[in-house]
Amino acid sequence: MTTVMDVRLRYQTLEFGETDIHVCTLRDNQEFSDPQGIAAALGICSASWPLFGIIWPSSLVLAHHMSGYDIAGKRILEVGCGMALSSLLLNHRQADITATDYHPAVQYFLDKNAELNEDKQITFERLDWSQHKGSLGLFDTIIGSDLLYEDQHVAILADFIGRHAKPICEVIIVDPGRGRKNKIVAKMEALGFSSEQQKPIDTIYLDQPFKGHLLTFLRQ
Repeated sequence: MTTVMDVRLRYQTLEFGETDIHVCTLRDNQEFSDPQGIAAALGICSASWPLFGIIWPSSLVLAHHMSGYDIAGKRILEVGCGMALSSLLLNHRQADITATDYHPAVQYFLDKNAELNEDKQITFERLDWSQHKGSLGLFDTIIGSDLLYEDQHVAILADFIGRHAKPICEVIIVDPGRGRKNKIVAKMEALGFSSEQQKPIDTIYLDQPFKGHLLTFLRQ
């Protein structure tokens, strides 16, 4: 995709137990490249354009949690995937994983990183949560990290999850503490999910203490 060709890239290897995941990301989160105006047309401004290309602490917390997750027989969806670290790890574990995001440059990096890890391409859909895309289907597990930046995102995300969750479904969201945790819990409980909150443990892989929570929602 042409929007990513004018930015500098960074390559790194992240360890999950005995598993190494190789990741190409943006090198400088101040750089911006949208020569065809694709992102601008989607309402993505120059200030927020690079944010997808960073591996945030919440993304690391989610990926470490999913490194030991039971994937057998489960169809898994990552929402707002960004650099899709959890999707890359699950794909490396041979999981049935689908990734979604709104940013037009995400698929370029998703395909590039799957190739870096010598894994198959990950199924990807570019969409926003308000879209009713029946072709996406239903999932046994839905995951995401650092998703709620504005109050209006809470109801839109919950409704999106509700449309794509199987009758029996587990939802795992890492919330970094932006003040909307209780709101998403209330919305998910209204959809028939039970909820559990916990502090991630053993976060030695993070540079700073993690102030957020790992939210787990179950519908059975």
